Amino acid sequence: MKLSTLVSYLNEQLSPQSFRDYCPNGLQIEGKSDVQKIVTGVTACQDLIDAAIELQADAILVHHGYFWKGEPEAIVGIKKQRIQSLLAHDISLIAYHLPLDGHKEWGNNVQLAKELELEITGPLDATDLRVPGNVGRLPKPMSASDFSLWIEQKLHRAPQHIGDASDTIETIAWCTGGAQSYMQYAINQGIDAYLTGEINEPSVHNARESGTHYFAAGHHATERYGAKALGEHLAEHFALDVQFIDIDNPV
Repeated sequence: MKLSTLVSYLNEQLSPQSFRDYCPNGLQIEGKSDVQKIVTGVTACQDLIDAAIELQADAILVHHGYFWKGEPEAIVGIKKQRIQSLLAHDISLIAYHLPLDGHKEWGNNVQLAKELELEITGPLDATDLRVPGNVGRLPKPMSASDFSLWIEQKLHRAPQHIGDASDTIETIAWCTGGAQSYMQYAINQGIDAYLTGEINEPSVHNARESGTHYFAAGHHATERYGAKALGEHLAEHFALDVQFIDIDNPV
């Protein structure tokens, strides 16, 4: 299919104009005009680009692309190498950050809920649906220590947990990636636990003082599902050749 048709479809489905984001969403680097083979992944790192080159992909679709606000603007070093590799092989880079977090079908938060078998009961912020994340319930009440083991079993990464391991957890709020600041939504709603990818120093004190359990399950580990699900949809909907490649990242 035409690259322009693919990007238009993705923009229509993901509505990037609805989000206040930290990077451009959609087509970030233009490659060949026709697309048949797509590689999907979490981050457009050099390893993913090299894999796409080896597979003779026409486009790469990721959650974490380039051109973040506040980063150095000069195209030198690692940034130069990555962009040069894409341009030399005429490979397009398509990236969706917050729009992919928040999508109700292919989004990272919805897909994480499927992996952990969480029941979604509502959005993280019912007053502003641009805020990604959800609230819900565990598949069954379990101790905090058992839930940690459940996360490790499902995501293949042991989470960092702040809270009493013997407490029972029933309700949970979550937002994938680096959403430490969103913990306050869980605290405000009296939810038992909050899960995200990363943890910072203030989050420890917030968890202890509020009694809200905090689970940091890994930025990459919580966000490896959205791009994969979106790619699978494209493969089915447009009969494209799509392959998800998971580049290991322990963070």
